[in-house]
Amino acid sequence: MTIQPVRLFGDPILRSRADAVTEFGPDLATLVADLTETMHDDGGVGMAAPQIGVGLRVFVYDTGDAAGHVVNPEWSAIGADEQVGPEGCLSIPGVRYDVRRASRVRVTGVDVTGAPVEFEADGLLARCVQHEHDHLDGVLFINRLEPADRKDAMRTIRESDWFRGGITVRESSGVGGGR
Repeated sequence: MTIQPVRLFGDPILRSRADAVTEFGPDLATLVADLTETMHDDGGVGMAAPQIGVGLRVFVYDTGDAAGHVVNPEWSAIGADEQVGPEGCLSIPGVRYDVRRASRVRVTGVDVTGAPVEFEADGLLARCVQHEHDHLDGVLFINRLEPADRKDAMRTIRESDWFRGGITVRESSGVGGGR
């Protein structure tokens, strides 16, 4: 396991749709281990492969109550209830806003061996699944903000030292600040 550099807003991979995983083996297991270690080092509750520069449909999660990974994930809302709550992103440091998401979701996919994965999630885990799945489609949480909040978020990003310095990759900070 290796802590990987994290891609930041402005890196094109964060706006690109990730490819489905077709090969299962040691490289995929290493990717999941690296994602997990990087997420933990940065204090996040989820991380998708594009956030470490890998364009594959894989994400990991650890909400404290549930931990794991999903390869080639899909999700669907269970019911029409929604939740609004705070989100941040390890790829957009210093930006945190309330985002509307489905309250409860059903997740399907496979694990690193290709075995089926299926679970239902609510609360933070449901939010995490939707946030990380968005990364796999090249969508950032700021795209889900109300217009005034998105404008404010973009101003915060433009004024940040990392963005003004043209930094699109950073070493994991080990100080937290995730979702």
